[in-house]
Order: sequence, then structure tokens, then C-alpha cells
Amino acid sequence: MAKLLLKQNNDRRRLRVRKKVFGEKDRPRLSIFRSNKFIYGQIVDDVAGKTLVDVQMESKKLHLKKTKSEAAFEVGKELAKKALEKKISTVVFDRNRYKYHGRVKRFAEGVREGGLQF
Repeated sequence: MAKLLLKQNNDRRRLRVRKKVFGEKDRPRLSIFRSNKFIYGQIVDDVAGKTLVDVQMESKKLHLKKTKSEAAFEVGKELAKKALEKKISTVVFDRNRYKYHGRVKRFAEGVREGGLQF
């Protein structure tokens, strides 16, 4: 029962954020996923339904011998670097269901330092 309630609350929170955030071709959506070990990011064009840039494979390599928040910062910088190579400079930040603090905040700081604007 508690697990079902937790899933419902997560889904409700995710939908509340997503109804305000929408990625277009000129300003795609930067979506993050945070697991217990790693943090992942991807830039999505919601109109076409395509992922433009992601850092899934690099994320695991960047986590070696670092704290989770240090690694989140590095993953954010790597994502920004890949996005700038594809000529993406502005994005809409989708924090998913997570609060904007801790690893999510460090990820966002890394993306900003890497050169993306949101």
C-alpha cells in the first residue's frame, strides 16, 4: 500500500512539473533522471519526440572516485559541451519529480557553467 502511494505521489509530482515545461525545436527540454548511484541527463525535442543529446554512457565513467554531487556537476558540464557541439544554446530545465537541491542543483550549475542557458 505504501509503495503504491509513493508511486502515485511521484507520478502526480512529475505531471505537475511537466504541464508547465515543454521543449520545442528552438528551446528543447533538458530532462534529468537521478538514481541511487548515478545521474543522467538528456535534451529532448517534444514536438518531434526525439532525444537530441544525452550523457548516459559518459555518466557512469564520470562518477568514478567522486562524490555524487561532484559527479553530477561533471555530468552537467559534459552534457552542455555535447549540446553546444550540436548548436543548442538555450534549454528549458525539467527537474522531473525531484526538488531543486543537492545533486539536481549541482547538475544544473554544471550545465550553466558549461555554457547552456535556462
